[in-house]
Amino acid sequence: MALHTRDGGLVMPNAWDGLSALMLADAGFEAIATSSAALAATLGRCDGRGEVTPGEHLEHARLLGRLTGLPVNGDFEDGYGNSAHDVAATVEAAVASGLAGIGIEDTSGNPHQPIRDFDEAVNRMRSAVDAAKGRIVVTGRTDNFLQGRPDPKDTIRRLTAFAEAGADVVFAPYPPDLDALVAIVTAVAPTPVNVLVSPSDKVLRVAELQKAGVKRISVGPLHYTHAMGALEQAVNALAAGDLASATTGTSFERINELLAHGKS
Repeated sequence: MALHTRDGGLVMPNAWDGLSALMLADAGFEAIATSSAALAATLGRCDGRGEVTPGEHLEHARLLGRLTGLPVNGDFEDGYGNSAHDVAATVEAAVASGLAGIGIEDTSGNPHQPIRDFDEAVNRMRSAVDAAKGRIVVTGRTDNFLQGRPDPKDTIRRLTAFAEAGADVVFAPYPPDLDALVAIVTAVAPTPVNVLVSPSDKVLRVAELQKAGVKRISVGPLHYTHAMGALEQAVNALAAGDLASATTGTSFERINELLAHGKS
């Protein structure tokens, strides 16, 4: 939690496998996170549909932590369960697995009603905090903006309630603009706010987000999608017969160097 409360806060990028985690550690980042979307994609599954089990996600997070020795925050969707009791059990498992943090969303997995009712969402957050007992950083997240519910008042209401329930950090992915982000930061202060670098705000630099009061910056699945974009370009080049463009990238010497320095 100390990383969140110091001046400037922290940048906490998201890894999707052992090598990406080692690259982030080698670049000097002090903490990393999982990405539920990137993890699901690496397994050939879709995010947010219950296709990844909590056990699989925990094993993945343990790998990242074991290789890097860094604190790992788990992007654990809705807490992997329909009830508040299930959420508490997931938090307990995360603590037992040595995670430094866990994020719990107000999503439902129901495409017809993707965001849970306010009271249910707050109750689930309270259950997560009670289970954490201060042993793990709990991030309370509302996906209003992500799910096409551009209601800043309800977003702030939810994040404020999550903070009042004891969430250590709050988070609303994809705020529409900087004004909305500043309004969130102001409303929930002094609770730290995480921001996901998104297509709408990626023109902003880290220093600008920090000046706005953000205490944690993550990238979600965007490093993964960047890597997949480069792969798609290489695949298309190969299909067109261009071997040179299709075979550039990090050398295996560099990969082996990183893997040799892993802590497992």
